[in-house]
Amino acid sequence: MSSTATSAGVPIVRPSTGLYGYERALKRVGLGPVAGADEAGRGACAGPLVAGAVILADSKARQITNLRDSKLLSAAQRERCYDEITRKAVAWSVVCIGPGDCDRMGMHVANIAALRRALLRLDVPPGFVLTDGFGVDGLGVPGLAVWKGDRVAACVAAASIIAKVTRDRIMCELHAEYPEYAFDIHKGYCTELHQERLDRYGPSATHRMRFENVARTARVSAP
Repeated sequence: MSSTATSAGVPIVRPSTGLYGYERALKRVGLGPVAGADEAGRGACAGPLVAGAVILADSKARQITNLRDSKLLSAAQRERCYDEITRKAVAWSVVCIGPGDCDRMGMHVANIAALRRALLRLDVPPGFVLTDGFGVDGLGVPGLAVWKGDRVAACVAAASIIAKVTRDRIMCELHAEYPEYAFDIHKGYCTELHQERLDRYGPSATHRMRFENVARTARVSAP
């Protein structure tokens, strides 16, 4: 299935064009540079929400080796890609929103805010923005929300890796502070192990209290 990138003067991007197809098509109609943005941690019940934004270089020499959606890579592969992206990208940025702000804003609002902040922090202003799943307003440039964008657009895949690696590193740091929750293993997501530790110890300061499983545990463990 093809995807329409803009509503007028529209390039059509087909799957056969490869992971860099969106960027090439948009640049051909004068909409470059193209930035991609994605988040990590939206579904976690502990730790920060992290958003990354990336503008990749045009030249083949600066393309990212084995680039793909962060969820399809091992931790070691993500680390290697992260290093390569931060070396070769035209611009990149990362933003963290803490669990307290996630609770205050609600996850959808926090998600859009994180993506917007990451895109606005890029050192090079984009001419067009691709985001994974959710449209982001307030950027002053046109954009497109792409379903499974981290699997079809190179800049979004790169942003997903920046966000994921950054967040995983933060969760490992939080593990040192709260070793009883095993954040280094589940990274704050709602796994069976995490719930077992949450039920045993109650919520920590880095848990998101608006998540029902956390709120339920807090009620049970309250004196």
